Amino acid sequence: MKLFKSLLVAPATIGLLAPISAFAGEANLNDISKYSNLEHLDLANVFVNDEPNQNPLLAGGEGLVETSSYDGGFSETTTASFSVDAVLGAVDGAGTTFGAGSSTNNEATSFDFQFNIGLSTSFTGEDSLDIAIDNGSATASTMGGKMGFDTGTSLVVDGVTYSFPVGGATMIVGDSTDLSAAFTGACTYSSFTDMTPDDCGTGNSIGAGGKGVTAALGYEFDSGFSLAGGVTSGTTEILGDSADAIGLNAAYSTDSYGVAVAYVSDDGGTSTDTQLWGLNGYYTFDLASLSVGFETSDDGTTEKSGYFVGLSFPEVGPGSVNIAAATDALYASSATEYLVYEASYSYPVNDAMTITPGIFIQETAAGSDDLTGVAVKASFSF
Repeated sequence: MKLFKSLLVAPATIGLLAPISAFAGEANLNDISKYSNLEHLDLANVFVNDEPNQNPLLAGGEGLVETSSYDGGFSETTTASFSVDAVLGAVDGAGTTFGAGSSTNNEATSFDFQFNIGLSTSFTGEDSLDIAIDNGSATASTMGGKMGFDTGTSLVVDGVTYSFPVGGATMIVGDSTDLSAAFTGACTYSSFTDMTPDDCGTGNSIGAGGKGVTAALGYEFDSGFSLAGGVTSGTTEILGDSADAIGLNAAYSTDSYGVAVAYVSDDGGTSTDTQLWGLNGYYTFDLASLSVGFETSDDGTTEKSGYFVGLSFPEVGPGSVNIAAATDALYASSATEYLVYEASYSYPVNDAMTITPGIFIQETAAGSDDLTGVAVKASFSF
């Protein structure tokens, strides 16, 4: 089924969503918000146990709910946030191998979703224990892969992180926690697809991920400067033969402009270290914000680089517009670069729901059709 014929299913799907909208109106979300914050649901007021003889389930530490008032309740400082993302879209063109160009045809329409839970509690008022739990569609469809959606119907713990003050700095430790957890970036662009590199094209440095156990330390000066560093290692051992990476970050930001730089040394579990540098920045005009990024890697044999340019218009009618172009990977100077383009319009239906339609194009090898996709994403938070 061709791309735009495939999109004929969209009105039918929107029709199915109409009863949901009607129910939301009848339920009056504004009244509900008087009892629970849509962004952070206070579990202390929800999970109340009326059986006085049952052992209380507590988060522990300071600020615990008095058992005389909330037997079986959580700590007053414990909150939960929930989000659901759903996407309906279609792709038409060459295969999905990024940067290599594939002649495999790929024409499909798909529907994908992901569900995320964030749990957070504080024991002193200055620290924070955070747990991320995710799930999604049973398998990754073509569109879900392009959007970077989670997969797997089982709820999976995606990370456990604890942050606390050390002097004037903030210490972050955790499992499955990003190396860049304490880093400060300078990117105001909001990506529509996962094909556009993260953190304005610096997802391997300023937005470096984690390999298992991570410790990071960050300090913010009053002048707008910030410094941070971190180390991440595989789960089997810390700074041993498993995959390890260390990183440093410096940034400066104001209301109208900012710049950030990061250095990461990643051994990838081998005897060869890959050196990564990332630089991104933004400048805000009266009507728009320009974000740019540049990243390089050097494994001792090959030097590669990639770049990103994005424009954000925060006030276009009831919503905002984002337009970007970038290399879809880091490329050696002798290699052919392939670019991705995207444009999206995001508008809030209400405080808990946002609709984002958009389009993206992926360049492929000469002689193959570029991959083109259109999609509508609905995001709910409660």
